[in-house]
Amino acid sequence: MIITNIETVPGRTIVEHYGIVQGSTVRAKHVGVDCVAGCQNTFGGELKGYSQLLEESRNEAMDRMIKQAQQLGANAIVNVRFGTSMITQGASEILAYGTAVRLE
Repeated sequence: MIITNIETVPGRTIVEHYGIVQGSTVRAKHVGVDCVAGCQNTFGGELKGYSQLLEESRNEAMDRMIKQAQQLGANAIVNVRFGTSMITQGASEILAYGTAVRLE
């Protein structure tokens, strides 16, 4: 599966268009991570617990998007984007979306 954030795949021709595919996940903060993040926020530095949580969330959303595209028969997803929204205090959604296509 080819995944790209541009509208085409250089050197390849889109022969079938399946439409928008998406994958999302909703994740909540972990109390332990929150405590460590509070200390790091005071003293500075990367909030590694949150960085790891976001990376896992992006990967899960991508995997779900890819699965949906594969079910449609696509072999590529173009114009991929990410979005996020707060669902409730301490919980956010990560959304991955793009256009499923079949390349020659």
